[in-house]
Amino acid sequence: METRHLRYFLAVVDQGSVSRAADWLGIAQPALSQTLARMEKDLGVQLFQRSRQGALPTPAALAMLDDVRTSVARIDAAASRAREIARGSAGQLTVGLVSSALFGTLPRALRALRQQAPGVRVILREMSNAEQAEALQTGAIDIGLMHTPVAVGGRMRERQLLRERLVAAVPDEFQIGEDGQVSLAQIAEAGLVMYPQAQLPVLHAGILDALRKAGHEAHVAQEANRTLTVLACVAGGCGVALLPSWIRSMDFRGVRFCEVRDGQALPSLDLSAIWPARSTPTLADLFAHLDLGED
Repeated sequence: METRHLRYFLAVVDQGSVSRAADWLGIAQPALSQTLARMEKDLGVQLFQRSRQGALPTPAALAMLDDVRTSVARIDAAASRAREIARGSAGQLTVGLVSSALFGTLPRALRALRQQAPGVRVILREMSNAEQAEALQTGAIDIGLMHTPVAVGGRMRERQLLRERLVAAVPDEFQIGEDGQVSLAQIAEAGLVMYPQAQLPVLHAGILDALRKAGHEAHVAQEANRTLTVLACVAGGCGVALLPSWIRSMDFRGVRFCEVRDGQALPSLDLSAIWPARSTPTLADLFAHLDLGED
């Protein structure tokens, strides 16, 4: 039985008359009557009692009425959802993200996405750079918000979102200058709390290189693969961390944030969106080109 036949059936029930239903549907009355006759033949039951007053549903018709309404509603919903997905306004999107994306970037993106494509269901996974690179290759995430440069296998697209300078995260008791800043020499002496080298190799090398060029032999006192863990290590007196400037928006007990007086040679930390390149537009394309960067 075709969907349009079910719609014809519902129209007759709702209008109470074959002629009124035909007018409402915009079809000829004989065509509607023939369709109803075929439905009755296929089902082996009479659906309507016809009279001069109209067409009343029989007990058999009433028995199937709720199921028919539900079926048509589900078909309509499925068709609508298919159209929304085709134009990128519905579906499911899995986003991997580093901690840096949580402050500013992600909230702006979610607000923009809700306005542009309110039907999209977003799954968020906080992951390291290395975890996201692997997840992009396996298809476990659709798009990654991660620190670049980074190596990701396969054909990918990339859009830089932010470039942030590094600031120092120091223990509360750390000696800070009258200008509220610390020096590279102080950082080298205290030792560094850093992400593992394999996680952010370019940043790792850039920090150590800047310290060496300034004449300071740096050493890594403690490694931690999550930003909150890095801050906990700093609060515990393990050393000093150099983190992107968004970290100032956090209030972490036992830690102070300050500028590095002679840190002009320190590397910056880039945040970028990376997602698979496809021949047709995807939800990842839509998400990547929302307003994800700084205000």
